[in-house]
Amino acid sequence: MAELRLIVGLGNPGQDYARTRHNAGFRFVGALADRCGERFRIDAKLFGETARVAIGGSQVWLLRPATFMNLSGKSVTAALRFWKIEPEQALLAHDELDLPPGTARLKFDGGHGGQNGLRDTMRLLGHGRFHRLRIGIGHPGHKDKVTPWVLGRASADDDILIDRAIDAAIDVLPLAVAGDFNEAMKRLHTNRE
Repeated sequence: MAELRLIVGLGNPGQDYARTRHNAGFRFVGALADRCGERFRIDAKLFGETARVAIGGSQVWLLRPATFMNLSGKSVTAALRFWKIEPEQALLAHDELDLPPGTARLKFDGGHGGQNGLRDTMRLLGHGRFHRLRIGIGHPGHKDKVTPWVLGRASADDDILIDRAIDAAIDVLPLAVAGDFNEAMKRLHTNRE
């Protein structure tokens, strides 16, 4: 598998959304930048904020789209074009209703599962052949409650679990960046209770 060159955190811009469940992807790239001692800068031509970090000896771009979630693909595809990065070299981090808080899973390819940031990116790319980091936020139990759930804040306990999942995913990133996704997945997906 190809090395990772771009990590995108999906979310909604602005303080109103900062700690919502839907912004788990933003939280992930924010925590990664913090751990690497880097700051995001606005990059208008890419419709977002960018940072460059060193992970396991490789330089990797981070991107937080400034578009709303359902228009994320505009920023993602602009970054891929500008930096001449193949979709297979990108990882999109996003919230995942079908996983409980405290769980993070790596995946390559597949559908969008109703996640609007993935849906828009796939619409513009014409495929889903990119890596995903699915950060569990749990499900409210009924489809009619999904929108207020994802746009709401997690409970204090769930918030801690989401942060733990983010930390666990950052810990395996050097493997993923180097192209060893199987080992990264094995470590991330194995319960460390």
